[in-house]
Amino acid sequence: MVNIEVKQLPAYEVAYIRRTGSYFEPQDHWMSLMQWAIENGLFPPHQSFIGISLDDPNFVEDSNCRHDACVTIPEGFDKEKHKEINFKKLDGGLYALYPFYDTPEKLNFAYQYMFGEWLPNSVYIPDDERYNLEFSLNNPSDDPDGKLKVDLLVPIKIEILKLKYNNISITVGMRCFFIS
Repeated sequence: MVNIEVKQLPAYEVAYIRRTGSYFEPQDHWMSLMQWAIENGLFPPHQSFIGISLDDPNFVEDSNCRHDACVTIPEGFDKEKHKEINFKKLDGGLYALYPFYDTPEKLNFAYQYMFGEWLPNSVYIPDDERYNLEFSLNNPSDDPDGKLKVDLLVPIKIEILKLKYNNISITVGMRCFFIS
């Protein structure tokens, strides 16, 4: 049983490199991003590396799946000096955290658990306006077992249901009832 934690995350400004292709092929864009990040003093513990899988391979052809390799940047970072890299802001908010530690090809099982089991049995629904975030906590090639350590963060929101019956408004959310 996986212990899922619900967390409030701040917004992050990131530098990123996008790759298109199967998620199960070599991810060379990570090496390019890491080299750029090290050259610019952007590495843990002060900055974080974040992967963003933008497409669901169940609905998008493998060759068209997009992935962003990201590194957080500090406030005031001079983006104008780095035309070779992309930048964007990741929205903060409520996220469900799945602490993943296994071989990289099994990360898909974490997504299946979150969307197929945990979310349907929780008081939350996915927030499709924000990205799933994969905070990379190690390099699998440095791990003795070749395992990947990732904090998988799925954006969530509380499902709110509003009902009106005999001029009484009822709002249902977080398993609470509010009558007005």
